[in-house]
This record gives sequence, structure tokens and C-alpha cells, in this order.
Amino acid sequence: MTAQASTHLGAISRPVRKFVGSLTRIGAQTKFYTEILKGIGVALAHHKREVIRLIAQMSLGVGALAVIGGTVVIVGFLSLTTGSLIAVQGYNTLAGVDVEALTGFVSAYLNVRLIAPVTATIGLAATIGAGATAQLGAMRINEEIDALEVMGIRSIAYLTSSRVVAGVVVVIPLYCIAILMSFVAAQVGTTFFYGQSVGVYLHYFNTFLNPTDILWSFAQAIVMAVVVMVVHTYYGFNATGGPAGVGEAVGRAVRASLVVTALATMLITLAIYGQSGNFHLSG
Repeated sequence: MTAQASTHLGAISRPVRKFVGSLTRIGAQTKFYTEILKGIGVALAHHKREVIRLIAQMSLGVGALAVIGGTVVIVGFLSLTTGSLIAVQGYNTLAGVDVEALTGFVSAYLNVRLIAPVTATIGLAATIGAGATAQLGAMRINEEIDALEVMGIRSIAYLTSSRVVAGVVVVIPLYCIAILMSFVAAQVGTTFFYGQSVGVYLHYFNTFLNPTDILWSFAQAIVMAVVVMVVHTYYGFNATGGPAGVGEAVGRAVRASLVVTALATMLITLAIYGQSGNFHLSG
């Protein structure tokens, strides 16, 4: 009877311990994210040269990667691809109901509110974010972070907060390129490959392109950059297990950042535009 009771208690305690462990990890991450945001002021005040170095590295890359433009080119081609899908899917879908003239509206609506922010975020996570995780993870396993703390340098502000600031600065021109490439790809695909009149396309595009939506889109991209950088720096800063552990940390960081940014995109979109979408097609 005692053995059966202990087995039953063990079966109950295992999911409880797992749940408590999950809450503990969430609390540790939340505390770390708070320290990152609090250290931004320290990074701007005392580590300006490091911030500038990181901005140059994140935007253009180093070594051979700088020759092809680094993150700028990657995000540009991603946005070019997703913008082309607007022309392919949007035109053919609307042509099925004889309203293909509204492809310009689809480009102005979807690119600004959803496609360009999400594409830029994916490019940011796969390039800048993954690079930050690998760099910090390598420093952790080589005990360089411990050495900084022994020297009296606030490692979180110097290593993570500076990268968050650099990521926000880099994402602004990066997002300009992303949204312009999305617009150009959709227009060229619709007018050149499908033969729609440029005037018809631009009429509906300019009619439904709301400048306020563009400003909100930039704000959304900045929020996404902060989310991506804090998640990736957390996993890199706390990497363990040698070189294999660093690779595992990069994979976990990319997965976590994509999930969190998808959730954040949904919440931000609902908060800004509401359930109705805040537009009137008949207007």
C-alpha cells in the first residue's frame, strides 16, 4: 500500500515539478529582460564606442559578408520575395472574381500591416539575432563574460543592452529597405509580368496607402527588434555546454524569437487596427 501511494504521489509530483520549473525559467527570463532594458542608459552613457561598433557590424557585417552587404541584402531579398507573392497570389485570386484591379490595394494593405514587419523580423532573427547569440555564447564558454565582471564592468549593459540599442538603430533603415522592396516587387510583378496598367495599379495603391499605417508599421518593427534582441541575448548570455551548447542556444533562440514575435505581431495588430481592420473599401 505504501509503495502504491508513493508511486501515485510521484506521478502527481512530476508534472507539478515540471510546471514549477517552467515558471522559474519564465521568471528568470523576465528578470534578465528587465536588467537589459535598465542597462540601456548605461550602455549609451559609458559604452558609446561599443554601440557604434555593433551598429556597423550588424548592418554591413564583417569580412567576406561585408562585400555583399550583410543583413541589408538578406532582408532586401526576403522582402523582394514576399512582395512578389502579393503579385502572384493577389492578382490571380482577385482575377478569379474579376476584381484584379484591386491588387494595388492588397499591396498597400498587406505589405504595410503584416508582410513587411514579419519579413524584416525573420531576417533580423536569422542574421543579427543568431549572430548575437553565437557571439555571447562563445564569450560565455570561454569565460570572457566572467573576466569582464571581475574587472568591474557591468556585463549585461556592456554586452546585451548595447546590442539591443544597436539592433533598434539598425532596424530603422533596414525596415525602409524591406518595405520599399516589398512595394517594388508587388508593382513590378503585377504590371510587368501580369500586364496590368500602371495607372490602375497606382490608383488603388495610393488610394488605400495610409501614411499613419506606415508610421505604425515602423513602430511595430522597432518593437519586434527589441523583442528579437532581448530573446537572443538571453540565450547567448546563459549558454552552457561548450561549442555544442552554443549551437543549441542559437537554435533555441531563433525558435523562441519567432514564436514570440508572431504572438507580438498578432497582439500589436489587434491593438492598433482592431478587429475591423480600420478601413473602408468603398471609401
